[in-house]
Amino acid sequence: MKIETAIILCAGYGKRLHPITLKVPKPLIKIKNKSLLLNTIELVADLGIKNIKLNTYHLSDQIEDYVNKIENNINIEVINDGEEILDTGGSVKKIINTTPEENFLILNPDTLWNLGYKKIILEMIEYYNQKNLKNLLMVVNKSKSFDTRFRGDFFMNDHVLSKNENCNYIYTGCQIINRTVVNSIKVKKFSMNEVWNNLLKDTNLFGFESDQEFVHLTDIEIYEKLLKFK
Repeated sequence: MKIETAIILCAGYGKRLHPITLKVPKPLIKIKNKSLLLNTIELVADLGIKNIKLNTYHLSDQIEDYVNKIENNINIEVINDGEEILDTGGSVKKIINTTPEENFLILNPDTLWNLGYKKIILEMIEYYNQKNLKNLLMVVNKSKSFDTRFRGDFFMNDHVLSKNENCNYIYTGCQIINRTVVNSIKVKKFSMNEVWNNLLKDTNLFGFESDQEFVHLTDIEIYEKLLKFK
């Protein structure tokens, strides 16, 4: 199975980055003179994926204008959430139902991706195929997080994710998902957390560990710290 399309989630309000995100959508914030969105698009290009679908809602015109000016060989389609923001799961559901493809790479642009992630994602895709999975989340030990406030999302044992008192793995903002997993949720607006929680109940949520430092643009405090590294 070859993944033909990457989805980049760009609709959120970015409230924890106010007042910046009152005027600039979070994906267009620049770190080291490069926007988070462009950084993510370049990773997708390095992976050899030729199609990107990204969703918009908050300050959507800015994102559309930005994408239209990007010069590369990737086909980028912008899909607006519509009259209301659909949350992460609802947005993914709307996007995947614009194509007959079965499996998608989904990326959050507020992680500072680098070329070191290329190898990990390619290994993820290989593992996903070998095990005939329907979902696979890239996670990292919280000891590798630039933002030390993260508590951890999951416990992982032999690639199987669960939740207990020892949740020492953080979701990085990268996952591979099969369309059937998302379409199992019948409502229009929902979070990907709801998808994950349903899978957790059946011990059917899987993880793949990253060895990269996890740098996530969480809020203004982290933004200001990252600016000091310019």
